[in-house]
Amino acid sequence: MRIRPQRLQKGDTIGIIAPSSPPNLENLQRSLAFIEQLGLKVKMGKHVEKVHGYLAGTDDERLEDLHDMLADPDVKGIICAGGGYGAGRYSDRIDFQLMAEQPKILWGYSDITFLHTTIGQFANVVTFHGPMLASDVGKETFHELSARMFGQLFEPIELHYTEDISTLTTITGGVAQGELVGGNLSLLVSALGSKYEIDTRGKLLLIEDVDEEPYKVDSMLNQLRLAGKLQEATGIVVGDFARAEPKKRKTTLTLDEVLQHYLGDLGKPVVAGFKIGHCEPHFAVPLGTEARLDGDSKSLTILPGVN
Repeated sequence: MRIRPQRLQKGDTIGIIAPSSPPNLENLQRSLAFIEQLGLKVKMGKHVEKVHGYLAGTDDERLEDLHDMLADPDVKGIICAGGGYGAGRYSDRIDFQLMAEQPKILWGYSDITFLHTTIGQFANVVTFHGPMLASDVGKETFHELSARMFGQLFEPIELHYTEDISTLTTITGGVAQGELVGGNLSLLVSALGSKYEIDTRGKLLLIEDVDEEPYKVDSMLNQLRLAGKLQEATGIVVGDFARAEPKKRKTTLTLDEVLQHYLGDLGKPVVAGFKIGHCEPHFAVPLGTEARLDGDSKSLTILPGVN
């Protein structure tokens, strides 16, 4: 069982980092009012505003910000400004002992999937797949439910997802339990063949993505299949696949057909339609805690992510 970080208290300081691509600084600035409403103080990473091509500073600079926040005893949690690309470039240099010795909240999604997987597996700490500051919180479209999800950082809350939140589709019925792991599909696939690839044995696998056509989702699910990751999982939680429509191809399979092909004959519970991913609302979930997927009642229950 993974270590759960300590819950936040009003007055605590959270660190803000940009582990991947440059965030929209206007949105980031607007998001700070929300953090203040939560009763939290902010420590901004030294390199958050840096731009190095499509990266938020060099690999050394982004890694330094992560390590600084992990090492600072005054920082009780880390919330990512945005995703994009680049966290995997320095994952082999992360000091996982820092996180293991002083477990802290790490909150983000998309490219942050690389950090979720590596920190979860090498520091054995629960992390959080949730909306980010510049990418989500600082936008006018930020949803009330997305905002409420931050409450789980202040109090151990058992999360329940049912069709009251969104329409769900059962691909395969039944009930499965296990640690919830995963995140962005393309990031999970990018780590295959390395020591940082996701371990799905006996776990519930969450997948989501954005701007990927059905044939690309097909290719990535096939990679997971060939690597045994789909077969080893106890069940599959299919999150949001925003803008997955084909763009130029005249003939195509639908996303639903692709999901059915790869996930329909696994002999384990698979449910699709969860608003988890690049979407609003964004239902934030802890990764590494025990969860229960019920394909018959179309529900997902997740144990608290903090102590």
